[in-house]
This record gives sequence, C-alpha cells and structure tokens, in this order.
Amino acid sequence: MNRNIVAFMPILFTVMAVQLLPSATKAHAQTAAAPAELRISGAVSTPLVLTVADLKKMPRKTLSVVNPHDKKQETYEGVLLEELLRRAGAPQGEKLRGPAMATYVVAEADDGYRVVFSLAELDSGILESEVTVADTMDGAPLALKQGPFRLVAPHEKRPARWVRTLKSITVVGP
Repeated sequence: MNRNIVAFMPILFTVMAVQLLPSATKAHAQTAAAPAELRISGAVSTPLVLTVADLKKMPRKTLSVVNPHDKKQETYEGVLLEELLRRAGAPQGEKLRGPAMATYVVAEADDGYRVVFSLAELDSGILESEVTVADTMDGAPLALKQGPFRLVAPHEKRPARWVRTLKSITVVGP
C-alpha cells in the first residue's frame, strides 16, 4: 500500500465519522424524543396506539398490592385493561357470549415475554379482575426496567402474568 494513502487513512476515517455524527445524533434524538407507545390490535373494531399522555386522560384506577418478591406495599395507577379493550371495540357485556367466549388477549413485553387472558376474565360483568395497565408506581413514572407501561393483575397469587415494559395487547377471536 502506498505510504501516502496509509498516512491519509486516519484523516479519512475522522472526516467520515464527523460527517456521519450529525445524522446519527439526530436519529438518536428523534428516537429519544418519541413517546413510548402501547398498541392494541387484533379482533377489535378500532385498533389503538396509546401513549402515557393518552392514559392520563382516561378514567384512572389505583391499586395497592404487596409485591410477593420483597413483601413491600406498592401503589400502581393506570387504566383498567377492560376500559382500553372497550375503547378498541372488543366484545364486552352482552356481546360477550357464544363464540366470543373463546376470545383471548395476548399481552406482550418489549423482550418478547407474553401472557394470555381470556377476554371473559377481563369483563367486570363476569369477573372483577381489575387487571390494569399501570404507568405510575408509588406516585412516580415507572422505572425504565418496569415501564413505561406495566400490566398488573392484582388478585393473582403470583405475579406471573404481570408484564413489565408492556408494548402490545392483541385480541384474538374465534
């Protein structure tokens, strides 16, 4: 390789990095500025894409639970999953009968963790489950490892269906 080219290579790499840096920084800033979203889709009449600000405008539910891992009291606040499903147009109340009773809901986290609820167990006309999409804990936004959305099922003996970093809810019909 020519010595002039070898001597010029570090300068070339520096120039390339400087040229790429503004676009990389801009892309990162756009990603950091974009609000987190929760998608509700599947067998619904009105698919939804919600932000924390959207949840703040909806009827709120407060849950006080004992964390089974460390036995500490925690207070979550958010919106009942039943309310979100109602807004998306999932069958509820008198419409939840016959074949619709086989409908289920898949809640998925950013890391791919998924859990299933039957739609019937999320309908307060059948069961008072109080499953909530929380966006705060103890009065503060959820920590990065927990949120910005967390599914909380307060009446379950184990938090196996509590979903951290919740990203989507999919309704699957018969």
